[in-house]
Amino acid sequence: MIRPAIALITASALGLPAATLAAAEIEIDANGPVVELSVFESVSVAPDMATIGAGVSTEAPTATEALRQNSAEMQKVIARIKALGVAEKDIQTTGITLNAQYDYNQESQRQVFRGYQASNRVSVILRKIDGVGSVLDALVAAGATDLNGPSFSIDNDEPAKDAARKRAFERAQARASAYAAMLGYDDAKVLAIAESIEGSGSIAELAPRGLSIAKADAAPVQPGMVSTGISITIKYELVKQTDLAAE
Repeated sequence: MIRPAIALITASALGLPAATLAAAEIEIDANGPVVELSVFESVSVAPDMATIGAGVSTEAPTATEALRQNSAEMQKVIARIKALGVAEKDIQTTGITLNAQYDYNQESQRQVFRGYQASNRVSVILRKIDGVGSVLDALVAAGATDLNGPSFSIDNDEPAKDAARKRAFERAQARASAYAAMLGYDDAKVLAIAESIEGSGSIAELAPRGLSIAKADAAPVQPGMVSTGISITIKYELVKQTDLAAE
């Protein structure tokens, strides 16, 4: 009896998103009944990184003046971020906008030009999350008029994924063995494994607009826990002891 080798298919190994794995599925011959099981497991861990967004919006009668004022204010905010010990590689501009602003005149029922609004936003990665509240306060003091986040994550989630993968496989194996016993078979032999990975997520986010600091105390921030997970699909062939002995 010839047994096919186990086929292990992962999104990362193939360089493909999980949604495309079905197209890459390998047909495997089996002599006994085949059971396909899908199991998801996640592990929660304490975060060690936080991402926040900071921006400045300014208005002026002309586009040139609005952008000039905005650039000057944003330079102050970026300088403050760097002064807090944030590396330049952890600061990224996410958007610069310049738009005309209008007011609606009820009497004339027409839009009346008011001026221009310029906005500049950056995304900032903080690798010391115990000081997130103080950073938010400092950015407001430096002139930031728009904050969002924090979004918490972990820098290296591979150990957590390994733990989730182990749990998922153990659950699948136990379930496959239970099917084998219920159907009168002795064991369940792995034929193929497909895996998809869920990235680490965030638990808490600050309101995106309207943050106001009423006193000198740092803004309260609770990092909570973040989760990362693995979803596996395993095909098992249900076998008899005589089949195993013949291999």
